[in-house]
Amino acid sequence: MKMVNVSFKELNAELTREELEELENAAARTIKYDEDSPEMTEEMLKQFKRMKQNSRTKQTASIRLSEKAQRFSKAYGKGYTSFLSRLIDAALDDDTLVKKCL
Repeated sequence: MKMVNVSFKELNAELTREELEELENAAARTIKYDEDSPEMTEEMLKQFKRMKQNSRTKQTASIRLSEKAQRFSKAYGKGYTSFLSRLIDAALDDDTLVKKCL
């Protein structure tokens, strides 16, 4: 049975030393399943996998960019629109960034 793993690199950089120690201690413990928290099935684990975007499902959208954003993205040369698409996808996965930009 697979487990869901989270890397310490993926955690918020603002965690205190105590919080990090707590997480490290928890990671070293043996998992004990019971009726309130049973071992997850493959089907349950599939719910947590990120959906990978199929390049064929992309849609065209017109957006307004600041001059700075336009210069920055075009500096990457050919394929800059794909770069912008990936950048937007990555930003949308970051809840803190999304809230900051609302």
